Amino acid sequence: METLSENTCFGGVQGVYKHASDCCNCDMTFAVYLPPQAKTQKVPVLWFLSGLTCTHENAMTKAAAQGWAAEAGIALIFSDTSPRGEYVANDDAYDLGQGAGFYVNATQDPWAPHFQMWDYITSELPDLIFENFPLLADAQGITGHSMGGHGALTMALTLPQQYKSVSAFAPIANPTKSDWGRKQFAAYLGSDEVTWEAHDATILMAKHGFPTPILIDQGTSDNFLELLMPEAFKNAMDDRQQSGEFRMQEGYDHSYFFITSFVKDHVMHHAKILKET
Repeated sequence: METLSENTCFGGVQGVYKHASDCCNCDMTFAVYLPPQAKTQKVPVLWFLSGLTCTHENAMTKAAAQGWAAEAGIALIFSDTSPRGEYVANDDAYDLGQGAGFYVNATQDPWAPHFQMWDYITSELPDLIFENFPLLADAQGITGHSMGGHGALTMALTLPQQYKSVSAFAPIANPTKSDWGRKQFAAYLGSDEVTWEAHDATILMAKHGFPTPILIDQGTSDNFLELLMPEAFKNAMDDRQQSGEFRMQEGYDHSYFFITSFVKDHVMHHAKILKET
């Protein structure tokens, strides 16, 4: 693991690091925010998965989460959204290829040799992080925005023993029914739509639910509402009587201005649950 930068931030440290990923068969960059409490003890962890076209840097610099994480005493992990590099497959469209990994393990060429983002986020990167930072492996939460909200929900709903808390900002909520999902799943996973269902948060909610309260924020002025399909996930939560909140925020769009407006609520949502584990 190579340290690219470290900066003091709200009494803690915001670092950016790089390592050679076996899962993705390329170098991967990620960021870790350690709150000041990590100087003397291990702290809980909140993963933030970003959306289409993003890297680790977008949420790290725009979400304004570090101050609240320092107050709550939890660490933040900002991962990349896909493998990258000259020899990594790509596409001219912004919603496929580099920057658009969709947090799945690709089985189809030319994506399969590198696009193993499910295993990278849920296994390889945690192993590296818990080996190198003072973090509590049994107190992990996960959140994300848009494509990253899709990743956060599907990972938490599939691995509730690993993620004790989950939330999302404007998640791609029903990708098997949306052009943000069907296109990518066909490319990465192939034509068998049954295999897609393991990566659809609405289907997973209907099947499994989640053991702790879920927090979802969605802006009413989001110009991607038809692609995100928030009503499908809300209906699945209601049908299952899932504890938590699905909040439609009047006038908010899909931007980081929306995220910064409610990120305190999300950090504190996770901190409360993680500190009770």
